[in-house]
Amino acid sequence: MKFFILLFLLFFQSHALSFSFIKHESSSQDGPTLLVIGGIHGNEPGSYFATSILSQYYTIQSGHLWIVPNLNKLSIAMDNRGVNGDMNRKFAEINSSDPDYTVVKEIQNIITEPKVDLILNLHDGHGFYRKEYKNTIFNPASWGQTCVIDQTTLDCDHPYKDLNKIALAVREELNDGLIEDYHSFDIRNTNTRFDDEAMKHSLTYFAINHNKPAFAIETSKNLPTLPEKVFYQLRAIEAYMRFLGITYTRTFNLTTENLINLLKKSETVTINNTFILNLDNINNNLSYIPLQSDLNHFDFSHPLGLAVKNKDKFDLYIGNKKVTTLSQSIHEVAKCDEKIVLEIDKKQKNVVFATEFFVTADFKVIIQNKDIRVNIIGYTPKSGNDEANANVSIGDLDPKYSIDQNHKVYRVEFYRGNRFCGMVLAHFK
Repeated sequence: MKFFILLFLLFFQSHALSFSFIKHESSSQDGPTLLVIGGIHGNEPGSYFATSILSQYYTIQSGHLWIVPNLNKLSIAMDNRGVNGDMNRKFAEINSSDPDYTVVKEIQNIITEPKVDLILNLHDGHGFYRKEYKNTIFNPASWGQTCVIDQTTLDCDHPYKDLNKIALAVREELNDGLIEDYHSFDIRNTNTRFDDEAMKHSLTYFAINHNKPAFAIETSKNLPTLPEKVFYQLRAIEAYMRFLGITYTRTFNLTTENLINLLKKSETVTINNTFILNLDNINNNLSYIPLQSDLNHFDFSHPLGLAVKNKDKFDLYIGNKKVTTLSQSIHEVAKCDEKIVLEIDKKQKNVVFATEFFVTADFKVIIQNKDIRVNIIGYTPKSGNDEANANVSIGDLDPKYSIDQNHKVYRVEFYRGNRFCGMVLAHFK
């Protein structure tokens, strides 16, 4: 019970917004609030995978951490800078007919919240910034490996008004722990007001003009791996948290090796509160998924999950990685209040729809209501057509109907007539 005894941590995700908005808050109302935004550009995966790790595996002990991991959701899935144009050039003004209008206005409202003390906007930038030209990768025009500021100080009195001083402290911390020496960070001051017309339309300059200290973190697109980009993004975020006095714990040691494993995780999606899929190691295509003709709701446990309709199919993404495609089978949904009783390895257990269970030897679905039909996908009854009340082991299942590439996970579906009630997912160990 240490979660409740030591810390009341609010983990809040608003479904009313166009993006995920996650709040990690300590029990105290005091302390600064850091807002971290990832994914304003969809082709910069270091930014949004870093914020997904931040939202999943960090706990705040003092202060407050607000996270938007997927600001530009469709662009992230499409691995595109901006499917509707560059979102980071729409903050000075935006027409109400612009497809990005709602997203921009929503994030502007969060940025200007009185509680927000400092904003980080995460990016992956080209090359490695150097004050002197060396080549096309290492030069003053590159953005990679920089702490970007729009000006040296805010124009108002603010506890964090000295942007250059803060960026210097972060730069020094980052450079004391590089994977390779050439990964070094520096400060890039765009001097936006006088020297950079395009940056006047950016998210950070919008924040600056609303008296909010804001920084961009740019890891290099030329780093060889995604875990390295995420490693530097997280180290930078942690440096800003330390500067603010926000204390935290995480469930892993921050190494690229550990990030490789965390970044492989796709977790689960629940569809219409009746159907669950485990997306880790899932097959590339799944057929005959019982869905409604419209208004299907996909609830991903991973903060970067997104379902994109593609004609009569749905492509499921985690960030810019398409994990599977669902071919739907249209079904009306029946209201089925019956308890699901399973006998798993000879022990009875009650379960609910859209959950998973684990089995070592065999399982049996115990059904007494003859109106309910059980369909164990991949199982052929030894006698008759009844798939309930029969012991099913992994050897009884056709592996081509498994949902995973290891042929260990199978769907158990329930119907009343032709109407779909729900399903559970059987994992064989």
